[in-house]
Amino acid sequence: MKTSSVHSALFGLAIGDALGVPVEFRERDLLKKDPVVDLREYGTHHQPKGTWSDDSSLTFCLADSLCNGYDLNEIAHYILLWYQSKMWTPHGSVFDIGITTRNAIYRISKGETPVLCGGYEESENGNGSLMRILPLAFYLKNETDKEIIFEKVKEVSSITHSHFRSVFSCFIYIIFAIELLGKKDKKEAYSNTKKIINSFIESRDFNLKEINLFDRLLRGNINELHEDNIYSSGYVLHTLEASMWCILNSNSYEETVLKAVNLGEDTDTTAAISGGLAGIIYEYNSIPKEWIKNLARNEAIENLCNKLSNKYEI
Repeated sequence: MKTSSVHSALFGLAIGDALGVPVEFRERDLLKKDPVVDLREYGTHHQPKGTWSDDSSLTFCLADSLCNGYDLNEIAHYILLWYQSKMWTPHGSVFDIGITTRNAIYRISKGETPVLCGGYEESENGNGSLMRILPLAFYLKNETDKEIIFEKVKEVSSITHSHFRSVFSCFIYIIFAIELLGKKDKKEAYSNTKKIINSFIESRDFNLKEINLFDRLLRGNINELHEDNIYSSGYVLHTLEASMWCILNSNSYEETVLKAVNLGEDTDTTAAISGGLAGIIYEYNSIPKEWIKNLARNEAIENLCNKLSNKYEI
């Protein structure tokens, strides 16, 4: 089959997710004794091998919507269809959903404007928008105005997570993904991302207290930190840092996602976010074929990738 960077990203994300689902919430020390090295079955959510979670479901919802162009109301509607009608579920049921996302979906169902549905409290900075936003990079990859990129990222994130910290984490992630789609080496892409983001910060009157939270990523080199200083909870900044750390400290798709899973805690999301980027870096053919074969609904995912690729990569 003919593949593109869309196939690399979406399959890369879903397989990282599926690797992490059976061991979600398991502590790092336990995984050091029994590390994940392959797809497992059952475990935390008692799901068959190759099952992906809400991370991939909502990523596919965004990708599916973007096949029709950018329409925030439709993106929000697809999220609602996932929850209510089981659209883009691996086996016809929703078995994992964050509290902030659930609350946002309730607001969507009541007809509220999508950008006003997301949680805006500091306590509502889970990784629920970061985990699903990667397809937006394909829509924005040729956009040169960083202000437009930021505003689109803000809109899509705010459907579920509208606090600045969540929005800005998504912005950094999308800029890095766009750099990778431009065929930049991952280290060059990271360096460029820091320059782009820091320049953007200088042009805006952002809250410095919030901006300083990103110092480890934007002013230091996240890859130089020891694993003991990398956290893998469901907090959006932890997830972004952990994913970038895995990307920059690995040399293959397989190494990246297994490193992410074995950090423990929010294993599926860390591996999904890492896996989407690793897919772009190492390309579709680097993903173990047996993992693709065992991935739930792999043919449906392939068809979705073909549609999104035809829309934005021709």
